[in-house]
Amino acid sequence: MKLIPALVCLFAVSSALAQTPANSGSIQAKAASPASGSADVREIMRRAVDKDIVNWQAAKDYTFMERVREDKLDRGGHVESSKLETSEILVLYGEPFERLVERDGKPLSAKDQSKENEKFDKETKKRENETPEERQKRLEKYDKEREDNRAFVREILDAYDFKLVGEEVLNGRKAWVIDGTPHPGFEAKRKEAKILPKIKPRFWIDQQDYTWSKLTGEITDTISFGWVVARMHQGTRFEMQQERVNGEVWLPERVDVHLDARVALLKGYNEDVHVTYSDYRKFRTDTKITLATPETTN
Repeated sequence: MKLIPALVCLFAVSSALAQTPANSGSIQAKAASPASGSADVREIMRRAVDKDIVNWQAAKDYTFMERVREDKLDRGGHVESSKLETSEILVLYGEPFERLVERDGKPLSAKDQSKENEKFDKETKKRENETPEERQKRLEKYDKEREDNRAFVREILDAYDFKLVGEEVLNGRKAWVIDGTPHPGFEAKRKEAKILPKIKPRFWIDQQDYTWSKLTGEITDTISFGWVVARMHQGTRFEMQQERVNGEVWLPERVDVHLDARVALLKGYNEDVHVTYSDYRKFRTDTKITLATPETTN
């Protein structure tokens, strides 16, 4: 389903999610000394936005595994059917390439594995046979798209008024807990930022690295995007958490989404989506990429 990756990308990029779930635990209502006033809270968020962009740049050098489970819900909120896919995200000649490795917790069939290998082999040959000019053009386009997708993160500082509501310890590290309230009269400079006033944000900012370690969110009004007229409705909820990798960068650990959406005003989606990330490895030019061997049947 194309809508789910779009949502995950959208909110991972924005770092602007909201409203703590009921079971998230108690918050100690004591302000940390560096955030005694609203100006200091804004400075924490400014540093967090700057650090987020640094992490975003470093992330492109990592390969990882991505596991996506989509639980389709009935009208009563019960799981009607589930779909589980595991993919490996590789760095192929400077740009990510995704290949499916498991479906519903099982290795791909010989037929499906062969298809994945064919796609990988085709793309590898295409990229390795590029002229220097073609490669430069492709990578410049990739970098520009990546930068454009991230640029509106800076508008978070103008989109919200921030309030420190306490502290929590996440994975043994202290974090400030900060709420964002949509700022009256906010006017987005980029079209991607127009969604921000329709999201209530809560951020967990690591006190050592000034990086968001967790964020949660809820849409407060219908959001429309894309020429297909996809709509996310009020009540769609999000929760994301990051982990520190190699002592140098914070990368996504999990994303949980309760999705209430409609595409092209026809097809509705009422789903819980759970995405987990694992096995982060920093890509090196001498890294060897191999193809999986299809299973054989007797």
